[in-house]
Amino acid sequence: MNTPIVAAIGMGANLGHPAQTLSQAAQALQAISAKPIEMSRIYRSAPIGPAGQPDYANAVALIHTLQTPLDLLDQLQAIELQFGRTRSIRWGARSLDLDLLLFGEQQIQHERLTVPHIELLNRNFVLWPLAEVMPSIILSDGITIEAHCQQIGREGLSLWLDSSQLDPKPDDEDHQPPLR
Repeated sequence: MNTPIVAAIGMGANLGHPAQTLSQAAQALQAISAKPIEMSRIYRSAPIGPAGQPDYANAVALIHTLQTPLDLLDQLQAIELQFGRTRSIRWGARSLDLDLLLFGEQQIQHERLTVPHIELLNRNFVLWPLAEVMPSIILSDGITIEAHCQQIGREGLSLWLDSSQLDPKPDDEDHQPPLR
């Protein structure tokens, strides 16, 4: 019997109702996971790319998969399409973006896929939610996720606190990310 691999999926959206989209996308991820998924809180971040875009809702989900990395990538892209994703402008506004950040401890260099995700260490809107769901991970560079979060900081990053966020964590009294 094969053991599922834990894959970290970066989630982002800034069109329509982004936080609601991420919650619905989490349900789609659950449908392809061999075990219950774990999802970070939803964060708000300023867009990277063309000016005039709305803020992004971002989160990270952990899924358990028996699939190959490329098969999982195909499924993630199929989910994006279900949510109306188009790929016309680099870093443009999007209905849903699902990025394969980590696939177990594997390092993958393929024309379609780089794991760990090529921008993982440059994006606080990925590192902070990843730290919530994998707080003790040491990344491929040998440095802890906590150290990376402290180094990159939280500039432009906050929790998504509007009424469209589903299932906020009740123990979060001060609405701050867990690492200080």
